[in-house]
Amino acid sequence: MLYAILCYDSEEVVGAWSAETETAVMARLGAVQDRLRAEGRLGPVARLMPTTAATTVRKGAEPLVLDGPFAETKEQLLGFYVVDCDSLDAAIEVAAELGRASGSAGAHEVRPLMVYRPGQVEPS
Repeated sequence: MLYAILCYDSEEVVGAWSAETETAVMARLGAVQDRLRAEGRLGPVARLMPTTAATTVRKGAEPLVLDGPFAETKEQLLGFYVVDCDSLDAAIEVAAELGRASGSAGAHEVRPLMVYRPGQVEPS
């Protein structure tokens, strides 16, 4: 089953990392990604730009476009992984491994992923 692992942390903290810290964290995360890729379990991975680069489109009869997400939270969504795991427990272990590799506080949210392909019917 596919799982999305959503990575949350403080943009302020992560944005203040030195170049050396950034390089070290990315190397540790890269090692986890390399292992998952070698096992054929790694899907898309993305690091999002800061929330200051975000644009929000509010739903309604007339969509409203706003600068930023206007999230008053301590942690922001910084990126995500898509991984193929046999169970939720296995996905939680991957999230824990990513957490150890990142070395920061934050959180990883694990969610089962439903793939939507318009016009395609999933086999029963």
